[in-house]
Amino acid sequence: MAGSYEAVIFDFGGVITASPFEAFNRLEEERGLPRDFVRRVNATNPDSNAWALFERAEIDAATFDRLFAAEAAAIGHELDGASVLAVLSGSIRPAMVTALDRLKGEGYRLACITNNVPAGHGAGMARSGDKRDAYEQVFARFEHVIESSKAGVRKPDPRIYLMMCEHLGLEPGSCVYLDDLGINCKPAAQLGMAAIKVTSGEQALAELGELLGMTLID
Repeated sequence: MAGSYEAVIFDFGGVITASPFEAFNRLEEERGLPRDFVRRVNATNPDSNAWALFERAEIDAATFDRLFAAEAAAIGHELDGASVLAVLSGSIRPAMVTALDRLKGEGYRLACITNNVPAGHGAGMARSGDKRDAYEQVFARFEHVIESSKAGVRKPDPRIYLMMCEHLGLEPGSCVYLDDLGINCKPAAQLGMAAIKVTSGEQALAELGELLGMTLID
């Protein structure tokens, strides 16, 4: 292993899987909505909106559907929450799975912190639906997984990163963290983790490989 890093902690949606924002953009195009409308809804009152409440399992799917629709209407367009959940689950990036195996082979500890929604919905972290088996095979590679809907706390709350460090028995400075959202990378970096903002699978693996001194892209 290179340097002082002992663990690599991954986000799931948008890192291990293709970005959910790509699916949101397709939905927006199909419905004639402005591009990035879903992101705009979710960025409004980000700690207390329907998305935040659902990721902390403080509301059920039916309530999310209703509250999201109201939030969308408040900024000028019609979109139900159920339609958003229906497209949330992304396809696994095979290169990421290969990288997980290489990292583990080099002795790195692997973990995952994911903002998700209660079982049966979304990026599956729900562990259900037609992608369940593929997701389970990926999750089995992690030593520990923290899911916001089970922990009752979500990124970017610093507590969720510290929960992982406590579980692993490591200081933040011994960890690398990857996430597709800068807002989630920021607290990890502030705690002392080496944070990598993921814009594509290839970019993420190139940066991670450079940081660790190993090849992660064929």
